[in-house]
Amino acid sequence: MVAEFGEPGVENATLMDLIEVDPVSADVVLVMIERRPWGADPRQLRQIEEKINRYLAYALDGHLAEHYPQYQGKRVAIRLDCAEAPTGEALRFVGAAEHAMSAHGVGFVVKVAPPGP
Repeated sequence: MVAEFGEPGVENATLMDLIEVDPVSADVVLVMIERRPWGADPRQLRQIEEKINRYLAYALDGHLAEHYPQYQGKRVAIRLDCAEAPTGEALRFVGAAEHAMSAHGVGFVVKVAPPGP
């Protein structure tokens, strides 16, 4: 599958990294994966923004419910799983993204999960 679609991660805007259902809230969570440290690539924030826009369009334009009818009517959130907590410009970007998505009724969460050994 990787050979056909590429690696998951924010660098690949054409791929949905992961879809899961939050066991507590029952929200459908569209997960983006960022393995790089903040500032490692000057394109990083633009890549995340592009992926956010694609995820939003996927949810808001009805494609999520079309592909997964069991998620029809469920609240949607986008989660950015990253290797380290955002700081500086990245932290401002995350705040702006959270604000923008809330205007569309979509939650946004950052989960810091350092890469395993």
